[in-house]
Amino acid sequence: MPNKEILPTAPGASETFVLNLGPQHPATHGVLRVKLTMDGEYIMRAEPVCGYIHRMQEKMAENRTYAQFLPNTSRIDYLSAMTYTHGFVGAVERALKLQVPQRAEYLRVITSELNRISSHLVWWGAFILDLGGFTPLLYAFDDREKILDLLESITGSRLTYSYYRIGGLYNDVDDDFLTGTREFVRHMRSRLPMYKELVTGNIIFKKRLVDIGPASADMCRKYGATGPVIRGSGIPYDVRRTEPYSAYPDFDFEIPTFPECDSLARYLVRMEEIVQSLRIIEQALNKLPTGPVMAEKVPRVIKLPAGDYCYAVEAARGRFAVRIISDGKEIPYRIKLRTPSLSNLSLFEEASSGMLLADALAFMGSLDLVIPDIDR
Repeated sequence: MPNKEILPTAPGASETFVLNLGPQHPATHGVLRVKLTMDGEYIMRAEPVCGYIHRMQEKMAENRTYAQFLPNTSRIDYLSAMTYTHGFVGAVERALKLQVPQRAEYLRVITSELNRISSHLVWWGAFILDLGGFTPLLYAFDDREKILDLLESITGSRLTYSYYRIGGLYNDVDDDFLTGTREFVRHMRSRLPMYKELVTGNIIFKKRLVDIGPASADMCRKYGATGPVIRGSGIPYDVRRTEPYSAYPDFDFEIPTFPECDSLARYLVRMEEIVQSLRIIEQALNKLPTGPVMAEKVPRVIKLPAGDYCYAVEAARGRFAVRIISDGKEIPYRIKLRTPSLSNLSLFEEASSGMLLADALAFMGSLDLVIPDIDR
């Protein structure tokens, strides 16, 4: 049973109590605790309590070589593992001034966008499960399985990947991967109308999300929210456009935005992002260059020149940035990881004030939090 604590109240005031949401409540999708001060079913204050699974990733980075820390990056946000690894190798490559082969950059884009779709599918199924709908989860994981099969064929893994290397990729892809990816693009496009009919157009679903969890553009800026959260508030901020990296400047795609600032807007952003990711993948397949997938003359022992380096990517949940401070040794002096989930969670306390508990759970689900991304 939830832990309740009766708080002293002023004469004539309504009775309030403290309700612990988590740290193992299913709606928190991990070991997150939110300390709620309630007035009946209404939230007076929501205080996120982080740190229950803190793993000291940044401290581990200061005790490992760059190559040794590389597998850690995919464990930070395990649903967006490819993009996080991309951010780390990109920072090291920028410091070393390595020229990554164009074929490797295209394959990074393809695999990162497949990983983005996979992440959004997990969120889609779990989010609707939070709202009481079970069937969409089965469809989501059925489609996600096809992506995992593709990525497993070239990486050997289905969740946390170490496919990217400093200077390129672990290995090249084969024709089976390219053919299978094209088939998946066609398949996923054929499934999206069913997704729309089953969930997006459902009147019960809409009533659970419309005008729920308002997060204005100013609030998003205030807390540093990024990704679908800020784009659901009408701001077209996307690292792939604002800080172009890898091969993304070679592709034509749109940045979906919705101005309503509510939970439905954030939902619609992610559904449209799946469409855009399929569009990017198809273009990359059509224009995939030939050539090597590893840069020439990559040092066997990685030592970055002394300095301060930063590299940002657009992960499934927003801006992920890796800042490396090097003193010229094999082990970084300091690594700072800027992850999106912590900033996106930070606005929850202000935005949820006065909401019904059931609406707050829908709002939290629309933020798409990954707890290891917060407790890194």
